[in-house]
Amino acid sequence: MGSVETLKILAPGPLTTVQDRGRFGFGQYGVPPSGALDSFSLRVGNLLVGNKEHEASLEITVIGPKIVALIDTLIAITGADLQPNVNETPLEMWRSHLLKKGDVLSFKGPRSGCRTYLAIGGGISVQNIMGSKSTNLAAQFGGLEGRPLRKGDIISSDSPARHLKAVGRSLDKALIPSYTKDQDIRVISGPQDDHFSAEAKEIFFGSPFRVTPQSDRTGIRLEGPQIEAKKNLKESIISEGVVPGTIQIPGDAQPIIILGETVTGGYRKVATVISADLPLLGQLKPGDTVNFLKVSMDEAYQAIRKMENMVAGLF
Repeated sequence: MGSVETLKILAPGPLTTVQDRGRFGFGQYGVPPSGALDSFSLRVGNLLVGNKEHEASLEITVIGPKIVALIDTLIAITGADLQPNVNETPLEMWRSHLLKKGDVLSFKGPRSGCRTYLAIGGGISVQNIMGSKSTNLAAQFGGLEGRPLRKGDIISSDSPARHLKAVGRSLDKALIPSYTKDQDIRVISGPQDDHFSAEAKEIFFGSPFRVTPQSDRTGIRLEGPQIEAKKNLKESIISEGVVPGTIQIPGDAQPIIILGETVTGGYRKVATVISADLPLLGQLKPGDTVNFLKVSMDEAYQAIRKMENMVAGLF
């Protein structure tokens, strides 16, 4: 059947982009991974509609778009609860649904979380660049012309009719993440935790931090007690590679959590978010509170193995 025009954007929302797992292996050239900030929701959404788990979906931030179905299409909504509706009737999340030709999908507004994911049976037919369809907004490539969606954009999918048989799949309610306004995030120390005094680290692990409005896909800026480096050290270090989840402490002593649009950093890193909790970072929004919980490397491995085994056992 090939690529078919599937959905039309009637209103885009403030930031709706095409994202998949991300592009990896190009950090040495200054190319960040990009990709879905909540990879768990992306993966589950794809599995619900019968796609491969890392296929591209629409990442929708805070306020959802308005979309009309051009043909009968299978969709699933995962991640943040932005109160999705079809023809003004509430749509259950974490379940695959049939959108009939002419149906209008819209969102009433955020109830919990920050980013929701719209998976489409057959994925999104856009150019694969460096092994990924993800939108890199800063460099303006990937996704749909390297930009957020606009009114009138058409989303095409590959053989969407083949996926209609997956209608009705759902995720066990016990496995659905909870996006609270007071979120515990597990971390391991380092790599420069020795640049901070025992008192500073005690403050870091014992204090809540508030997510500020100066947060985006590049990083989450936090506000709270100052985390001061040892007095005999320079303000910055030589820039080096960073990974999503890196927690930097810049000159103002307020933590910044690096996300998926950065590959280097020149500030000391007191801790790093474990892989299993990275999806939770994508759901933090301004005003939310973060508490950092120190875990061991073994505990971090156990957490990601548990997540991967769970995803592997779905459907």
